[in-house]
Amino acid sequence: MSIKFTAEKLEKVKEIIARYPDGKQKSALIPVLHLAQDEFGGWLSAPVMDYVAGLLSILPIEVYEVATFYSMFNTKPVGTYLLEVCRTGPCMLNGSDEIIDYIKEKLGIGEGQTTEDGLFTLKPAECLGACGYAPMMQLGKHYREHLTKGKIDQLIEELRGKSKK
Repeated sequence: MSIKFTAEKLEKVKEIIARYPDGKQKSALIPVLHLAQDEFGGWLSAPVMDYVAGLLSILPIEVYEVATFYSMFNTKPVGTYLLEVCRTGPCMLNGSDEIIDYIKEKLGIGEGQTTEDGLFTLKPAECLGACGYAPMMQLGKHYREHLTKGKIDQLIEELRGKSKK
């Protein structure tokens, strides 16, 4: 498989790089990694990160450092639905540990694992910045708030239903 952005995405990459002065193309790394993650299956393999390094004329290690530091990037395959449950202070005090344990039990997976059908990956997250809605999770670009076991059951059924269509 050849790793290459579509023509449309490559134009977007060029547009992002052009925002920065000559010699400062590394500043485009985070937005380009977001594009790469979206384009190449929801995660960043080593060959994808190498491709990004080449586009930005930086060393591959510079890409690896960023991709492995930020939790918003996935460096291994993830399911169709990435359940990122906050587990910091306020969420933990409001039951996020129990929610994580319940999801693990319900889906038969551990933290960082994906269900056999490839639908769900459970990823505990550090603060998602919505402490007033604890416990909560991020699901793609949306938050699910005030989580309970019942809400988890409903969410999983809803997502399974969407995947059958």
